[in-house]
Amino acid sequence: MISTNRTTPAPSAVLELLKPVTWFPPMWAFGCGVVASGMPLAGRWGLALAGIVLAGPLVCAASQAVNDWYDREVDAINEPNRPIPSGRIPGTWGFRIAVVWTALSLLLALTLGRWVFAAALVGLVLAWAYSAPPLRLKQNGWWGNLACGLCYEGLAWVTGAAVMIGGALPPLPSLMLALLYSLGAHGIMTLNDFKSVAGDLRMGIRSLPAMLGAARAARVACWVMGLPQVVVIGLLLHWGRAIEAAIVVILLTGQLLMMQRFLAAPTDRAIWYSGFGVPLYVLGMLASAIAVRGAIG
Repeated sequence: MISTNRTTPAPSAVLELLKPVTWFPPMWAFGCGVVASGMPLAGRWGLALAGIVLAGPLVCAASQAVNDWYDREVDAINEPNRPIPSGRIPGTWGFRIAVVWTALSLLLALTLGRWVFAAALVGLVLAWAYSAPPLRLKQNGWWGNLACGLCYEGLAWVTGAAVMIGGALPPLPSLMLALLYSLGAHGIMTLNDFKSVAGDLRMGIRSLPAMLGAARAARVACWVMGLPQVVVIGLLLHWGRAIEAAIVVILLTGQLLMMQRFLAAPTDRAIWYSGFGVPLYVLGMLASAIAVRGAIG
């Protein structure tokens, strides 16, 4: 680690540790859950805002702090300028921040209803299990990416729906979509692993690209992203929501076309696909949420 004379972290270093740029996916999924609930926002703006804070600046931020604390030795080699290895967050402050943010998340979730609390609790357990020993799920691409997908997409969606209906369990159609888009997010998480194959092999982290090779991992990621959307299309048609089903078909077709380019050079184009293909995936989430809202209404 880079030594400094600091004994307390600077606010800017704490913000960097909590990584605001990573808050968007769970906040978007939370918004989809809000839409899928079928409840009007009028009179519920405060609840919606509290839920957004819970999904992004609290639960997601806590997961980032946990991850950076338990990755501090690896980051000291690969990314020494990060807040913890650089010493800008000294001593055990990284661990303390992770614990405090976890506690704050649970306290806010407790005020929003039992199912919101349950979703937040499961998400935080997954966040700690992903990074911390003895489980450290991130060392295996199958389990680690599943934990991230469930935490960032499914549980955030469930939280959004539960907040809007008074903390109760969301209806089955909403839960089904949350699960399907969580499973698809497993493939999205795999995209992030292509940039660090050499380091993963060196450190014994069994990401899918490290285990399967770039070409096979890319094919797995594409299938994992695509198949849940096919099931979503079938469900939307079954629920009589043909317009939204057609929208998801169009969005999936766009993804499939881009997947062909990604598969031709996965290591070089994983970030490209994340930037252009994944937005079509999350737009399909919103279209599906609108469909469920219409079906419930």
